[in-house]
Amino acid sequence: MQYFDKSTFGTTKEQKAFEKSLFQKTSRNSSSEIILLDGVTCIYRSNVDLYMYVLGSSRENELVLESLLNCLFDAISTVLRKNVEKKALIDAMDTCILIIDEICDEGIILETDPQAVVSRCALKADEISFSDQTFSQVGISLMSSAKEQFKWSLLK
Repeated sequence: MQYFDKSTFGTTKEQKAFEKSLFQKTSRNSSSEIILLDGVTCIYRSNVDLYMYVLGSSRENELVLESLLNCLFDAISTVLRKNVEKKALIDAMDTCILIIDEICDEGIILETDPQAVVSRCALKADEISFSDQTFSQVGISLMSSAKEQFKWSLLK
């Protein structure tokens, strides 16, 4: 977890205690997606063996937090090619951290469009399947591939 407000949970011990309490409450209750715990609004989503949380103060708009969580989940789902589970997330942890950094900076929401986030996360065009790319991305990918092949044929 990343904590941007150091006044709420000042020490690592307090953070760990909150995280443990949060997981205990949310893992038992799969019917709701929002809880208020220790004065913090918690929006969460579970998928297979993975829980994603977005936290805000009790004064935050829950719809904005939910939009943020949906963006996070959809962007990670795109990067992991719809295989959102713990092992796949750990294997692509660097990209997932970059996604979080693109969505939110020091607690300020920067983006809630998952496609914009994914496009900024430096995924090489070769790494995305053609079905996940727009027509222009496919064209750019083919042009860069053709340039590389042409360059190497001239160098031989």
